[in-house]
Amino acid sequence: MALSLADIRARLQAQQTRSESGGKMDSAIYPHWNIPMGTTAKLRFLPDADTNNPYFWIEREIIKLPFTSIRGQQVQRPFEVHIPCMEMWKATCPVLTEVRPWYKDESLKETANKYWKKRSYLFQGFVRENPLPDDSNPENPIRRFIISSQIYNIIKSSLLDPELEELPTHYERGLDFTVVKTTKSGTDYADYNTSKWSRKETSLTSAELAALEQYGLFNMADFLPKRPGPAELKTIEEMFHASVNGDEYDPDRWAGHFKPTGVQLDESAGSARPYTPAAAPSAPAPVVSAAVDHHVDDEESAEPTAPVQAAVKANPQRADDILAMIRNRQKQ
Repeated sequence: MALSLADIRARLQAQQTRSESGGKMDSAIYPHWNIPMGTTAKLRFLPDADTNNPYFWIEREIIKLPFTSIRGQQVQRPFEVHIPCMEMWKATCPVLTEVRPWYKDESLKETANKYWKKRSYLFQGFVRENPLPDDSNPENPIRRFIISSQIYNIIKSSLLDPELEELPTHYERGLDFTVVKTTKSGTDYADYNTSKWSRKETSLTSAELAALEQYGLFNMADFLPKRPGPAELKTIEEMFHASVNGDEYDPDRWAGHFKPTGVQLDESAGSARPYTPAAAPSAPAPVVSAAVDHHVDDEESAEPTAPVQAAVKANPQRADDILAMIRNRQKQ
């Protein structure tokens, strides 16, 4: 039977998703970015199982290193290697240390943006209205959401509203969040700026409460990338220099720590050899203060690592202190 274009695209997307997740699709991730244009998905966010996290989300920072070729192998399109930014752990990032001075030179700003960290935010909750007809229905209905800065800013702005009396994650007085997917004017790019909170409070259903009792909440920090050690940091520096210089990705040197996203490596190809990078572009000016944030955001749908669940919290977090903390942080 002949396949339609939609069928072919769906199969290719499934293959890429499996590749990005090491061959295993994680159905806990709800791919809201795949909902049809002009549709909406209704989500109900839940608290983090980690009571030390004052928010019901966790931020992650990823750097994308672009390459066009793999040593000893053929690739048909450019690809990226995603690496965690050390600033997630309040440590010095070797990539940003080199990139920050580039913003002092107009000719290097475009390249600097390419290598700057990309932010996304991890949430968890229930999918209450789902326009994805082929979405898997995992046994555990508590899903994880990878939220871009565009949607996150809408979420944060509403939390800063002084008329909000209770956290949207409250089990009895919470609010649903509707993801609205449209197109940016004159383009084919997705736009989520009309996404919004519901105005009506609702309580969790008996089925949702039963799921919380059975499965428990996720500890969101468990889904951050593993913190790089000395060997990984050395690999990051080598890959960064190779990417900037236009060198090939070397699987024998780096695949043990970081693999390309959406590209299947031929493990039998090539042989190990030392890597000697050429000099990276020199910085023309002193390092920009770390307080200056040149971050560039985009939609992030790569799967986080290390799934671990934690026990359900008996009671949802109270809103007063947390909302005050969010608002105070905004003023700083």
